[in-house]
Amino acid sequence: MIKRTLYFGNPAYLSLKLGQLIVCMPKIEIEKTIPIEDIGVIVLDNGQITLTHSLLTHLLENNVALITCNNSHHPIGLQLCLDGNTIQSERFQNQITATEALKKNLWQQTIQCKIHNQAMLLQERGISNKNMLQWSKDTLSGDSHNHEARAAAYYWQNIFPDDNSFRRERFGEYPNNFFNYAYALLRAITARSLVASGLLPTLGIHHCNRYNAYCLADDIMEPYRPFADKLVLEAMYFCTQREITKEIKTRLLSLPIIDVKINQRQSPIQIALQETTASLTQCFEQKRRKIIYPIYGK
Repeated sequence: MIKRTLYFGNPAYLSLKLGQLIVCMPKIEIEKTIPIEDIGVIVLDNGQITLTHSLLTHLLENNVALITCNNSHHPIGLQLCLDGNTIQSERFQNQITATEALKKNLWQQTIQCKIHNQAMLLQERGISNKNMLQWSKDTLSGDSHNHEARAAAYYWQNIFPDDNSFRRERFGEYPNNFFNYAYALLRAITARSLVASGLLPTLGIHHCNRYNAYCLADDIMEPYRPFADKLVLEAMYFCTQREITKEIKTRLLSLPIIDVKINQRQSPIQIALQETTASLTQCFEQKRRKIIYPIYGK
């Protein structure tokens, strides 16, 4: 089932009644009722939004990802359910005891797919990608030769053929803010899928920053980034503003329902991520060797 992504950018009072989300917006005299089972992600982007504790509890029990934005309208916080799967303890244990060899193999698969998908997006934009495709094939266990970094350098230097001055930086100038917004949403829906599959988003297969609570989400979202990049590029084409406006947010918030090709069929990203995280769980259980990732292209 495709879940809805809700965005709240105006003052609102959010509460719970009979298992439904009740949305009250006093300033514009609007009241809506939304079934919580239909919701996947909620983005809170106003300092005058109030949630009741009973609603918050019910949302988390239904594995809704709650994203909080700062005064600059950039996502900075994420809340997830801590009890998202019936055999979570067993799956945590499999994840914790995974061997370094297994994690390096999983990271190799992840980077191979990420570079391939980046290469196909470049090709779609009329940019040579033969070196990227070769780096994808040459990626070894654990990406020991760091092909990810080489591919990233080429990718970002060429993603805008008419502007060689762009530098991909987390706190850089436009359009870095667009990419950051899309990646924050991608990270949230990835973490949500990991929790639903009974995995701990903190324990990564490669990322291991002691201050990062979502290392595994940052790992698993890598092959999905080019799909977010395409959405950003489309937003830039249709919207001339350099700030994240309501129109741009509307476009970027459609990310969870964008179709991707996975396992020989088309599925929305939020459904594809469920397939990816379920396959990762089976890898940790030693029931399979390959993670199922989306492949860019028709």
